[in-house]
Amino acid sequence: MSPHASVNTGTGAGSGADPGTGAGSGTGAGSDTGTGAGSTATAAPRTSTASITPVVVRLKLSLLRNGLRQSAGRRAAYVTSVVLVLLFAALQLIGLIALRGNAHATAVAVLLVAILALGWAVMPLFFPSGDETLDPTRLVMLPLRPRPLVRALLVASLVGIGPLFTLCLLVGSVISVAHGTAAYVTAVVAVVVALLVSVALARAVAAANIRLLSSRKGRDLAVLSGLVIAIGAQLVNFGAQRLGAAGGLSQLDPVADVLRWVPPASAIGAVDSVSEGSYAAGVVQLALSVAALVGLLALWSRHLTRLMTSPDGSTLQAAEPAARERGSSGLGRLLPSGRTGTVMERSLRYVWRDPKTKAAWVTSLAIGLIVPVFNALQGTGSIYFACFAAGMLGIQMYNQFGQDTSAFWIVAMTISSTRDAYVELRGRALALLVITLPYATLVTVLTTAMLGDWPRLPEVLGLSFALLGAMLATGAWTSARFPYSIPQEGYKNVAPGQAGLAWIAVFGGMVSAALLAAPVIALTIWLNVSRDGDEWTWLLLPLGAGYGALITVAGLRLAAPRTARRLPEILAAVSKG
Repeated sequence: MSPHASVNTGTGAGSGADPGTGAGSGTGAGSDTGTGAGSTATAAPRTSTASITPVVVRLKLSLLRNGLRQSAGRRAAYVTSVVLVLLFAALQLIGLIALRGNAHATAVAVLLVAILALGWAVMPLFFPSGDETLDPTRLVMLPLRPRPLVRALLVASLVGIGPLFTLCLLVGSVISVAHGTAAYVTAVVAVVVALLVSVALARAVAAANIRLLSSRKGRDLAVLSGLVIAIGAQLVNFGAQRLGAAGGLSQLDPVADVLRWVPPASAIGAVDSVSEGSYAAGVVQLALSVAALVGLLALWSRHLTRLMTSPDGSTLQAAEPAARERGSSGLGRLLPSGRTGTVMERSLRYVWRDPKTKAAWVTSLAIGLIVPVFNALQGTGSIYFACFAAGMLGIQMYNQFGQDTSAFWIVAMTISSTRDAYVELRGRALALLVITLPYATLVTVLTTAMLGDWPRLPEVLGLSFALLGAMLATGAWTSARFPYSIPQEGYKNVAPGQAGLAWIAVFGGMVSAALLAAPVIALTIWLNVSRDGDEWTWLLLPLGAGYGALITVAGLRLAAPRTARRLPEILAAVSKG
């Protein structure tokens, strides 16, 4: 495939596709698509756009239909999602129409369309398997030119729940701002252009990152999608509260004045400008959206051409004369020597490479920051909320051997004494501290700066370090006493039948950690209620840090003999996933 000439190198519509998906190899575009893409390519090597587009659309429909035929549960989930999306779209449409005539209708419409476009750009990175048309490499063997293929994929991309929801929101947006015949005529063009820009944006992003999305790292992004949605919902909630406290929708006007010139929101801005009689501004704003559409299609075509004509990473790796000699990474050179450094590097690699471990860490990091910072922004927070970061990260010490799954037998073979078990646990705890200590300190300092309560910084840091040490101690003990398996497939974090162990390990350990940190908590309360206690609160920093280190060492030494004695039981427990 090249930009100027077609290459007749294939005969099937889905030579690289799974036959069960409906894009079977050979001459059929799908099980029920009628005329096959392969036969079309054979009859006309220079296939026209008019013939490519319906074939690709039928292929998209076949993929959807055959996917729903796989199970009743999948059909039920799809129907449920369609109903919920249509209901939400209808409510959005009604709400936007109700804003018609409101002084801030334009600000709301422009901002909604801008957020919607951002969602179109981001979602393909987290849901790469949601639409088979995201992977054009399935068509690499067909004699197709870039421009007709881009047009065909663009039309096929308009089939689905997402485009329908986007269309409803765009229609509601233009109705809320359009006034007059000229504005309604502009609105028709604006809706089409804005919808095409949103879809083209998603496809351009997907084509630019298709190698990533089809790799293991790309699949890891889907594990983090729930976190992204949760953070986005928290941001929306926070924004709504800020608008209510700051005097309503008028706070959106300055942002909307900027976004109305940014595609595709500029198409909605064009409708508003024409409604007010500013025809020149409307033409410029609409032209910006059209230019963005042209640019995105050109970018998509460029990445698509490169994708369809250049070898992938596996081919290049196989062509290398010799494999590169592996050595320790830059981080590995900074770690201690011996078993401690090896265990730390292995644990840190789990955090970076294992999808389940990575998702747990990213969730803890995000929530540990969101809770204190958002409460501080809302004016209802306390500096002690900064301890939440240490608590969330300390949970990662629980079920340390579960992340090894059945490969724990390799670790078990290297533990022949209590000393070996202690060094193993110590290395895992130190790897956790490499991330947790600076992060907990950063969150505490940031929360203190936002609240302006600098005199309490030492005591909160000391309390965080003491709580973290207590959680490391209880986490090491519960890892040996209540290990459970983490399934490698699916989204469940506990193997069937082990949910009780997980609850006991996590919540029992958290309660025990709070009790272990009780001396530092009691000292903090006493210094804050006593008459001259404020002069001595700075002592809580060294005392809390020392107590946390002491209780961590004590917990590791207590857990080491139990770990050495229960290696077969631990291996059996973590191998059920």
